[in-house]
Amino acid sequence: MWTYLSEWLQFGVRWVHVITAIAWVGSSFYFIALDLGLRRPRALPAGVGGEAWQVHGGGFYHMQKYMVAPAEMPDELTWFKWESYSTWLSGAALLFLLYYIGADLYLIDPEKADLSVWQASLIGIAGLTLGWIVYDVLCKSPLKNNDTALFAILFVYVVLSSFLFSQVFSGRGAMLHTGALIATIMTANVFFIIIPNQKIVVADLKAGKEPDPALGKAAKQRSLHNNYLTLPVIFLMLSNHYPLAFATEWNWVIAGLVLLMGAVIRHFFNTMHATGEQPWWCWALAGILFIIVITLSGAPGWRTGPAEAETATREWSGDPQFALSTSPHFEEAEAIILSRCSMCHAREPLWPGMIHPPKNISLETSNDVVHYASLIERQAVRSHAMPPGNITGLEPAERELLARWLADGQSPGLTGRGL
Repeated sequence: MWTYLSEWLQFGVRWVHVITAIAWVGSSFYFIALDLGLRRPRALPAGVGGEAWQVHGGGFYHMQKYMVAPAEMPDELTWFKWESYSTWLSGAALLFLLYYIGADLYLIDPEKADLSVWQASLIGIAGLTLGWIVYDVLCKSPLKNNDTALFAILFVYVVLSSFLFSQVFSGRGAMLHTGALIATIMTANVFFIIIPNQKIVVADLKAGKEPDPALGKAAKQRSLHNNYLTLPVIFLMLSNHYPLAFATEWNWVIAGLVLLMGAVIRHFFNTMHATGEQPWWCWALAGILFIIVITLSGAPGWRTGPAEAETATREWSGDPQFALSTSPHFEEAEAIILSRCSMCHAREPLWPGMIHPPKNISLETSNDVVHYASLIERQAVRSHAMPPGNITGLEPAERELLARWLADGQSPGLTGRGL
């Protein structure tokens, strides 16, 4: 019963996490666009830095922004904070349910660090906590007066953190924790800096005091960081579903390139909202960076992957599945799949706590193995995503043999390009 309940609990928490993330990202993007689109077309009240007229849902909206605070506290004030808090809380719950309770499958890679479940979980929690502390210290250092230098240092810091995660966790766990670190920084910015500073301003207004402009400046800087980190954190959270992104020795480099991609894409939109100009070079640069990411995803690392299998010399049948099933390597390949994969990928999995095969993919029969050959190539040959953390001990020589078998399912001259 617990297995069924835990799976629905994971689904429910993931659903909540996606909903709250949509709300947070949506409000964040809207206010950045609003802030950059403010104009001063006429005389405005004292303290107002700009205004904007917008139309939506059949009505017109008139917004004005006070650069510090209005002269008097308004009767009603809407706070934007729960979108951030609920996104982080639901994400932390999902991290606990999937990566800490299921650390032996998703977080631990014995070839990197032979950790127990509690050790891996503790390292993950400590990494996220320390990550925020170091970030906050950097932002409060003299670097706070130079946005460009601070951004450069923070970029190096996040990439270094990703590299360290990749040295102790599985590729999936490392990428996920890099994303969780960024998400923790973003929510902590709201919880520890942005909202408290705004509350101090409100308290000063109620007391009849002049609010400190430095409070708004610090909150604005943290909000700007959140704006540029939003797109990378979404990529990193989605990456755990795509082995070519996480199951490579260069996943930490990919994380760094994604940070740059997110920055240039946000620069395009921020510039467009602020000036009306459209720097299209941002998309060209983002495309180049993405091509580099794609290239790195297949590049060999210190744990070398299978070499390109030799092109089959026998006559090509024209039918990939027939060629695979009649390959001289098929019997050995099938034995490897059945011994290394079928304890989970079975119609009735033998792995404790599993009630159905992952993604409903069964690898129990010859037809199953041939049918899912392209997935086997992506998950176990082109990348080391499967088995998770190599928990069943799939040997490099076995990956080589799978590569030779898969090559028999490709027409001559197309070896290594997939089915």
